[in-house]
Amino acid sequence: MISLEDESSAKADAVDAPFRGVLAATFGPVAEALSAAGHALPAPTASDRSAWTAASASALVTRAEADRTTPWPQPLASAAARVHRDGDRSTWEQTAFARQHRLSRAVIAAAISLDDAWIDEVVDGVQLLCEQSSWCWPAHDDTFERHGSVLATVTDPYLDLGAGEVVGQLAWIDHVLGDQLDVRAPGIRSRIRHEARTRIFTPFLARRDWHWLGLDGDVRNWNPWIHGNVLVAALRLLDDPAEVDVRTEILSLVVEGLDRYVSVLPADGAIDEGYAYWWNGACRALEALDALSFATVGALDAREIGALRETVAFPHRSHLGGEWYLNLADGQARVSADQPWQALHRAALQIGDADAAAHAAAHRDVDPSEAAGLGRLVRALTDTAWVSASAAVSPLPRDVWLPSTQVLLAREQAGSAAGLTLAIKGGHNGEHHNHNDVGSFVVASDGVPVIIDAGRPTYTKATFGPGRYDIWTMQSSWHNVPEIAGTAQSAGTSSAAADATAMLTDAVSALSLDIAGAYPIERLRSWRRTATLDRGASAIRIDDAWDVDGAVSIRMLVAGDVVLIAGGALITPIAGASPLIVSWPDDISVQLAVRELDDPMLSDVWGTRLTRIELDASARRSVTVGVERDTATPGERASLRRVKR
Repeated sequence: MISLEDESSAKADAVDAPFRGVLAATFGPVAEALSAAGHALPAPTASDRSAWTAASASALVTRAEADRTTPWPQPLASAAARVHRDGDRSTWEQTAFARQHRLSRAVIAAAISLDDAWIDEVVDGVQLLCEQSSWCWPAHDDTFERHGSVLATVTDPYLDLGAGEVVGQLAWIDHVLGDQLDVRAPGIRSRIRHEARTRIFTPFLARRDWHWLGLDGDVRNWNPWIHGNVLVAALRLLDDPAEVDVRTEILSLVVEGLDRYVSVLPADGAIDEGYAYWWNGACRALEALDALSFATVGALDAREIGALRETVAFPHRSHLGGEWYLNLADGQARVSADQPWQALHRAALQIGDADAAAHAAAHRDVDPSEAAGLGRLVRALTDTAWVSASAAVSPLPRDVWLPSTQVLLAREQAGSAAGLTLAIKGGHNGEHHNHNDVGSFVVASDGVPVIIDAGRPTYTKATFGPGRYDIWTMQSSWHNVPEIAGTAQSAGTSSAAADATAMLTDAVSALSLDIAGAYPIERLRSWRRTATLDRGASAIRIDDAWDVDGAVSIRMLVAGDVVLIAGGALITPIAGASPLIVSWPDDISVQLAVRELDDPMLSDVWGTRLTRIELDASARRSVTVGVERDTATPGERASLRRVKR
């Protein structure tokens, strides 16, 4: 077995940054040892009856049975064109997703039963995908720029996340049900291969200007997501002996692309897009490398690369408690539990991270979901280590410090979400899926966010266009940072924190940083923010001290009911968490701004409204905001002097 860590230092000097070439250099000697297409993917086929008759998927099969009473979802041209007409991308995407999810459900029902009716359902779904004009999500297609068309140009297909997901799904269908498809619908597998060559393999080789390749060093989650699906498709669908060289060329480029992602993954394994995007970034890389290891019979093994080992811990390091996570950038604080927990569990077992494995196993009772993708669903149903895993408890580490993103998370005691949890970030405003939020903090009560990051609304064309920061959730004005002289933070890597210093002790955990550089204000000489969790006092302090003339507003965005009291506010959080008291100096005036929520991406997490607390600190040069649990009895609480809003 080749250890990549041992070779990395020797090869790094010979390869230009940011591409180390560790994986690619190792792939060359083992390319000839690749398994044949019929044995290249790490899951049993439907012909392995012991594996599939044991699969537990009754709820999923029930949903599949209900599908057959309804027409197949049909993505329409008019819905695709809406991206350019009114910015709506969801209508087409949700219909396309529904079609793919229905097909995945049918595949599982067919694999378990081998019933001809289910195989026919699969054939119908496959044919519909093959006849679908484009697999690319319309919001990603460059056909308008290249051809002036608002609809996909079928002679110039674009390889994006959507196209990758479809070809990956078809490859897994071919792997699981190939023998049955040959009997029931001869020719359908040839159609799959034709479409894969036309829409995926040829464009992948012909165009090397895909932004997601990361050739400029800016590598994001698209890279492993798309490369992973191209990998699966090439391993399975390029099975003609005449295509051996093409298969090897594509796989070599895939390995090079994955290498580029691994090369920029920080040593602490942190993902600047946050927990929600870990599943479709670092996790995709781990799954792709696991598939490569299987296809090379273990000859290519990336488990010793430090950043990959560390990133397996990122999900539980981002965990606040229960279903809540620290959300950064475009992530949500409460993400669907329909995640590929098997993939995390497998990676954790491979590298020996017991805490990460426990965090995955804590979700063992979550039914595998078609929403995660067919390959992930197949593996979740047939991975014996996952299927037999015992339920566990999430580790909830006491302190997490991630220097690459300057994120600190600290709770009162390890292993428990009870009480207060503090998180604060430095970083810069040029991160992937960036929000202008340098110096923003989150406070959770019993694991539930109270002083929050709102997350993001439903994606539209504007989300990733020049008007991104016109969206309120992206602005620093709606994050827990100051507004200075009426000026919000600006976007870009130069808008960054400086002099970030973390302190982690048994008694106190804190992060101190200067956030002045995030503001385009020449007369702002410094803004020192220090966020501290004091375990002895069971309290959090946010200390701000600044050197600037002009208006200063200290802002906090709150989920829950806010009632102003003398020198502070009583907050009753959502989800039944313990109430908190937020306090500030008596001489500071306060206003509340209510933000009504009508977008399900926000309201499904936070309810119908959020409240922004605005503290006018213009007459001061420093202020301390305190947060502690409300320990008053109902009678004592009723006697608090309330202040009118």
